[in-house]
Amino acid sequence: MSTMKILTVFAFVCALMILTRAAEKPKRSCPSGWSRYRSRCFHYVPREMTWAQAERNCQSIGSHLASVHTAKEYYQIKNIIRIRTHEYPETWIGGSDAQEESFWFWIDGSPFKFQFWCKGEPNNTSGKQHCLAINYGGNKCWDDRQCDHHLPSVCSKRIITSSVPELK
Repeated sequence: MSTMKILTVFAFVCALMILTRAAEKPKRSCPSGWSRYRSRCFHYVPREMTWAQAERNCQSIGSHLASVHTAKEYYQIKNIIRIRTHEYPETWIGGSDAQEESFWFWIDGSPFKFQFWCKGEPNNTSGKQHCLAINYGGNKCWDDRQCDHHLPSVCSKRIITSSVPELK
């Protein structure tokens, strides 16, 4: 085989490898120990902390306390907790009205539209309840709690996209 033919074959193989690499589909995944639901990853943290400590802990692992946007998403979060604990302990998520009474917001900045408050909640008992806990009472609904109460928490973050060859 002539040198020119070898170079042509080599160039063709290199071009094919480059094109194959460019056609790879990005893989969407969550870190180990996290659970995926749609475009986000969730992580249950069993260590009991105040709401602010829980948020700082989430930030230290590149996330925030979880926001909830649909009933299905809330069900998934409760299920993650149940799988880890075999029960439904009261748990911090990222809702707060500490900045302005009755104006609830998510710590991650997303819109606070979906709500699943228990009957009569939020009630701001003694004017000191400004943080959102889930799995309250028999209905496993939402309750406003004092932020210095110690509870486990759920962190969430957007899914990481990395370029990994798709298996066929």
